[in-house]
Amino acid sequence: MSAAYWRRAMQSGSGHPTATSPKLSITGVVSRDVSHDIHGRRIMGTPWPWLAPRYVIVMIFLLIYPFIATPFFTFQIGAQTLVLGTIALSLTFLGGYGGMVSLSQMSIAGITGYMVAICGTSGTMSISMGWPWWLAVADALLVAVIAATLIGWLSVRTEGIYTIMITLAVGVAFFYFAQQNYSVFAGFRGFQKVMPPDLFGVQWREPLPFYFLCLFWALVCYSFIQYLVRTPFGIALQGIRDNARRMNALGFNVTAHRVAAHSLAGLIAGIGGVLSVWYNGMISPGSVNSGAMINILVIAVLGGMRRSIGAYIGALIFVLLQNFAIDVFDRERFNLVIGAVFLLIVLFSPDGVLGLWARLRARLSADRRMK
Repeated sequence: MSAAYWRRAMQSGSGHPTATSPKLSITGVVSRDVSHDIHGRRIMGTPWPWLAPRYVIVMIFLLIYPFIATPFFTFQIGAQTLVLGTIALSLTFLGGYGGMVSLSQMSIAGITGYMVAICGTSGTMSISMGWPWWLAVADALLVAVIAATLIGWLSVRTEGIYTIMITLAVGVAFFYFAQQNYSVFAGFRGFQKVMPPDLFGVQWREPLPFYFLCLFWALVCYSFIQYLVRTPFGIALQGIRDNARRMNALGFNVTAHRVAAHSLAGLIAGIGGVLSVWYNGMISPGSVNSGAMINILVIAVLGGMRRSIGAYIGALIFVLLQNFAIDVFDRERFNLVIGAVFLLIVLFSPDGVLGLWARLRARLSADRRMK
């Protein structure tokens, strides 16, 4: 899709931003063959930057990891990291590239999980409708996108703390609604035995198959975001993040871009929600309570919200702490441990672990130049 086409599609009113050169893109400062934006950040360049050697090395490790790890590390650490990272990726996209912090991403994932259980099969057959798995999943993802669009339409007219409070209120309202509704959401018990289908003679909830299922969809979502932020829509969204008034003055429909971003983030959160309900084998109000919503924010901040890969790095740190911190501290004090780690990251590196790594590399590079 060309920049000019996207301009015409997303503009409201008759005003059109002008471009004096065919090399100008929708922000008026970047062309498709120019590799940096007005702040010097690389945004274009090669269309597949994640095929760089370091990414290839990481990919090789991810492929061989389940063959050298135990089933516990494959399923409990690897698969759970990919599931939580995919849900957190939707928040990283909204916050890092759109400047919108939403606490409702776990709620959207929970809505998707509930729809999979309600439309598909579960241990509560008196409620579940028994649709084929592919139809149940498709319906669940559609509902996730619709819910995210409605939440986005409601919240994008505010900014900052007000957006956070609106999305938090929506998430808490859904938690209490699911907990108190027995005819559709099965109340506080939720749905048990929500399993992935057995296809091609493979039991997909076994550690090895499920890990590769999660890895596939994590790569799909990550690649999609990496491509999306380099499209005219993605560049416009980043322009809105940096200066919404200027983008509005140029003729861009700021509200439409932000709502569309929520819809796309809802799709990614929905994919993570399907994987999450299959990973846990159940869905209940405890899966969408305020603690679960805050955990997704913690994961995104731990890894760093400026880059998509930060969602998975944060998820890995969170899962490792969740599984092994109890060997040092009491299980009841896990929230204290993760809160202390979160506070240290916020104080010393607002960009998360990736920010610490970037500062370390810059310091080492400066030391080498001085020598």
